[in-house]
Amino acid sequence: MTQYRIRSARSADVRGIRDLLEPYVQRRILLGKDLVVLYEAVQQFVVAEAPDGTLIGCGALHVMWEDLGEVRTLIVADEWLHHGVGRAIVEALEDNARTLGLTRLFCLTFEVDFFTRRGFTEIGEQVVDPDVYSQLVRSPDEGIAEFLDLAHVKPNTLGNTRMLKTL
Repeated sequence: MTQYRIRSARSADVRGIRDLLEPYVQRRILLGKDLVVLYEAVQQFVVAEAPDGTLIGCGALHVMWEDLGEVRTLIVADEWLHHGVGRAIVEALEDNARTLGLTRLFCLTFEVDFFTRRGFTEIGEQVVDPDVYSQLVRSPDEGIAEFLDLAHVKPNTLGNTRMLKTL
């Protein structure tokens, strides 16, 4: 297969990101995001682009706390699976995390083997100290609620595994 490149997302990529996301939303693998939410978060995304300009993958880095970020919305088009695209996206997100001074990355995933190969491990309940927890619990962000394993997000996260990597 021809080569691809990883780059920071631009606002013009948002509809393509949504198009990558939609089949996974339909299959209830990922939560849907409104277009406006994707535009608001475009600076968090990197995309994988085929030589013809088609988006073939994406992923986002969401900062959760001083030292903690989350890998979100990691998607690779079916025809590009097993070509290193997902690995390259995660590596780019890890580089961005290091640039921001983050030392830990969280993900909520069904793809445990993929993330284990990238150095992530399954986590239990208490991964932040009580003072940080008391601050994080105030966030309206669903991803933070998932990280904290709060009961109100359980219906959305059944079957997912919470994983963490130290950079």
